[in-house]
Amino acid sequence: MKKIGMVGGLSWQSTVDYYRIVNEESNNRLGNKSTVESIIYSTDLERKYNLVTSGQLETLAEEFIDIAQSLEKAGADVVIMCTNTMHTVFDQIQAQINIPMIHIVDATAQAIKKAGISKVALLGTTFTMTQPFYKAKLKDVYGIDTVVPQPEQMEEVMRVIEEELTFNIIKDSSREYFVNIINELKEQGAEGVILGCTEIQMLIKQKDSPVPVFDSTELHALAALDFVME
Repeated sequence: MKKIGMVGGLSWQSTVDYYRIVNEESNNRLGNKSTVESIIYSTDLERKYNLVTSGQLETLAEEFIDIAQSLEKAGADVVIMCTNTMHTVFDQIQAQINIPMIHIVDATAQAIKKAGISKVALLGTTFTMTQPFYKAKLKDVYGIDTVVPQPEQMEEVMRVIEEELTFNIIKDSSREYFVNIINELKEQGAEGVILGCTEIQMLIKQKDSPVPVFDSTELHALAALDFVME
């Protein structure tokens, strides 16, 4: 059976969820004690995010290329980056390895299209919510429009991600803040919401949202599983 190569540590908490989803679901499909095989390369979130915020994307790409090539040499048949923000250098990485990568936006957008939705709210890091690599792919490839929070709301969303979720801290007050944002974006026409940071799914579940939730972590992990089980 094919093996999944995971670029993890971005953060390690969400990598745990990727690993859990892949193993739980593959066991459900295969039965007995069977699961698919996977290889995890856990890297340093602090360094990688500092490269993003300082605009050193060429260096970021080079470091991820080394990691992806290591996973390929270790026997991975497909690579996934367990993160949304770092997909800003996805194309550069894919060009330097000989095995396919699965883009988190593709996995998420396909679920949105299947649901018949054409406009969604996007919650994530400030970088993901403001830079075109995510929103442009949704629009240009899938015809999906996005709405995002106001700048001051983005700051609080980012603070919660950095100071709470990255350290596995879950607060009801933060959940309430996120739900209020989702309600505001629903008023702007959002028919669903993308949890566009792999940590947000720790805080927001479908029961919390007035619109359908598209959990990029789960959708991405399942897309990788579908690939290796084809």
